[in-house]
Amino acid sequence: MARYKFIKTCAKTICFAAMIYPLMLSTLIGASAQAQNHKRNHGISMMGAPALPAHFDRLPYTDTRATRGGQLVEAKIGNFDNLNPFTIRGTSAFNVREFVFESLLGRNMEEAFGLYGLLAEKVAVSDNRGQMQVRLEKQAKFSDGRPVTPEDVIFSWQTLRDSGRPNHRHYYSQVVSVDKLGPHDIVFTFKGPPYDRELPLILGLMPILPKHIYENRNLQDSTLDIPVGSGPYIVQSVDPARRIIFERNTSHWGAQKAINAKRYNFNRIIHDYYRDETSAFEAFKSGNVDVWFETNPLRWQNDYDFPAANDGRVAVETIETQTPTGLNAFIMNTRRPLFNNQDTRKALDVLFDFNWINKVLYGNSYKRTQSYFGNTRLSASGIEASRDERKLLKGASLDQASLSQSYQPPTSDGSGRDRAARRNALDLLENSGFTLQDGKLIDGTGKPLSFEILVQRRDHERLSLTYQRMLKQIGIEISVRLVDASQYQARLQNFDFDMIIYDYYASLSPGNEQNFYWSSASASTPGSRNYAGIRSKQVDKAIEALTNAKDTASFQNAARALDRLLMSGNYVIPLFHRNGQWLARWSKIERPKITPTYGAQLDTWWASPDN
Repeated sequence: MARYKFIKTCAKTICFAAMIYPLMLSTLIGASAQAQNHKRNHGISMMGAPALPAHFDRLPYTDTRATRGGQLVEAKIGNFDNLNPFTIRGTSAFNVREFVFESLLGRNMEEAFGLYGLLAEKVAVSDNRGQMQVRLEKQAKFSDGRPVTPEDVIFSWQTLRDSGRPNHRHYYSQVVSVDKLGPHDIVFTFKGPPYDRELPLILGLMPILPKHIYENRNLQDSTLDIPVGSGPYIVQSVDPARRIIFERNTSHWGAQKAINAKRYNFNRIIHDYYRDETSAFEAFKSGNVDVWFETNPLRWQNDYDFPAANDGRVAVETIETQTPTGLNAFIMNTRRPLFNNQDTRKALDVLFDFNWINKVLYGNSYKRTQSYFGNTRLSASGIEASRDERKLLKGASLDQASLSQSYQPPTSDGSGRDRAARRNALDLLENSGFTLQDGKLIDGTGKPLSFEILVQRRDHERLSLTYQRMLKQIGIEISVRLVDASQYQARLQNFDFDMIIYDYYASLSPGNEQNFYWSSASASTPGSRNYAGIRSKQVDKAIEALTNAKDTASFQNAARALDRLLMSGNYVIPLFHRNGQWLARWSKIERPKITPTYGAQLDTWWASPDN
């Protein structure tokens, strides 16, 4: 029978030799003599041992000064008409999943793959990653007082697999079965071999729903019914499209767990919704909003000279992060015939004059993005493909430049009218079948080269209109359409657009979510984030290698192969990024002295008792 590694997820729990169900566990892991040879840990990781010591008291980026009480008011842009975070219908309110629901395991934001017990007291993963056993915390309960049981875990898996969001259906369908072993124990059995090495972590992060509540609800419905979970907050009140108030659950079962220590400190968190960033920022300046994460570089440079910022009532600071840049880009929908030609896509990239835009619109605050995993060892930018990486790239249409250094953004003179760039773009468009006649580019049937950029935000509209003027110089006619949040979301879910601006978040632990972003299967799955419609056997192969990597070298090669394929395929026009977070907060809101790898975490902040 497969050898198991046992992980003790609660620092104060007794050793496995004295567990309540030794006979059941010995059946799972083999003879007791064999069990004694197993390394006992307190967390789970995809590769190697978890970072935190066995008896950690709190996460390293929390602060002993944190006290409970007070409230935090945040501004959210847009609106909402749905409190069900597990459906793609409607527009979901922010943070319902994070505040109301819990998973079996929780994250440490200081490490890429480290997870620690949350609803789980203990977890055991087989050496071949084909099974995972979980023992639930006996005191775990939902906000209505009902205990969290194996039946709830099994129900959550089945319901999310069959009726959840597309990413849930994809992940959880890779599980063969979830079986109850005792009053508090469950075993997950995964498809394979080969087994997906990340799948135990993904199941560890599965939200657990109370069966007695959600067996009577349709999980695919958009609804304003109050959600029920086991998390640190409950929804206290809702004003659709305007405000939602989360109240700290004073009876939260897990408040004393090490992973929750000095977290979830506010008694109340209020989300006020605003139509645009300008009105939200004015609300922050006037004191109606407590914290502001700035994204507009010109506002960051010019608009923080107001009384509260000058006299210290508002703290203005830059927080360094150590995460990948991600990919903020114009996304071209290759389901549209126009964008199904790589030379056309490349020409549109050449015509984007980043140097001029950065200078005129953003005060030279940004750097041009040239890698999905920029600023990390997972990036292929400037690096020649290794022999192992080339095996993953076999069959891809990559030129020598792409193999030797991956994607390099086009250069420009920063004038906004670079003639060399326009000549290069026209050559590429001629290769695509377009000709310039009477100042307009037309195809062989006389149809002009034109498309629409769909946007939801005013800053995206401004950027798109600037790009529109650049394209018009060589006879490309585009329109820019600004729509409300609900219409925008509906069109994205059904891939009903030509081009959009989207920001793909990237982490230090990329894995199965990459299927949801880039795989061939996701290209035809409504609600997925494969907005470009990428269908590539090599991309699929790189994602598979990423999720099955058993060591750092294999993981890095797979990530670089994926990065090289995405960027060199010209599916997007990369935009720009900044280093770190721009943050402003009223001084009554305090934050820890230590910032984790992934940046500021509001769940570790607190209200000053002096205010």
